[in-house]
Amino acid sequence: MDFIFVLVLGALWGSFANVCIYRLPLEKGVVSGRSFCPNCKKLITWKDNIPIISFLFLRGRCRNCNKKISSQYLLVEAMSVLLFLIIYIIYGLSITTLLLLILSLSFLIIFFIDFKHYIIPNVLTFSMMLLGFIKSFLPSLHPMFPNYINSLIGGIFGYGIIWSIIFFYKQIRKKEGMGLGDAKLLSAIGFWFGWFSIPFVIFLSSIIALLSVAPSLINKSKKFSSQIPFGPYIILGTLIYLIFESNIRSIIFY
Repeated sequence: MDFIFVLVLGALWGSFANVCIYRLPLEKGVVSGRSFCPNCKKLITWKDNIPIISFLFLRGRCRNCNKKISSQYLLVEAMSVLLFLIIYIIYGLSITTLLLLILSLSFLIIFFIDFKHYIIPNVLTFSMMLLGFIKSFLPSLHPMFPNYINSLIGGIFGYGIIWSIIFFYKQIRKKEGMGLGDAKLLSAIGFWFGWFSIPFVIFLSSIIALLSVAPSLINKSKKFSSQIPFGPYIILGTLIYLIFESNIRSIIFY
């Protein structure tokens, strides 16, 4: 019964994530107005707005204009369900679970917005920074979460290291290299997981980004100076770090 509840909850919040992914880059309110088809602008009825089920039932098309709906909607909702289930299975009913559910939803929204629009909305990163620091004052949290001093240092370190890269790149190449949205995202991760996480997240995200764009560089469809959204790689690097966090700490502090 608990799994069904978590599954439904994940699907519902995945649907909300889709709203945020569509509306935030357009600077529209995420809770104002009902959902509508981007093509024909007709309002979507409740029966056509059931997460995952409606998409599959309508075969990925709008009931009114028969225009194909992006499979991203299904993907986001399915990923949300998967993340909610994994977190619940590992951490059960706890404050840690609640915190990680909020973080995973924020990551999901940022991933798809930055991947498509090359921006990371401040409303998301600033909220993550604030919550990441506030939760460091809570007692008896999971060891992955730092105390408030470590959290504060992590937030400053995360922002500072990306800001430094931006500054020195601009001095040398006379143009922007990365965006401050990446600095704010890494700062939020520092607030959540402390200064210790930052070097590993940067290293992992850089390796993933390099492996991802390497084929494009080889076939010359992209150049080293081509713009890429780095936020998704930071998120992937953070997820990999969290999977192996306890192993990393045990090796280093053995």
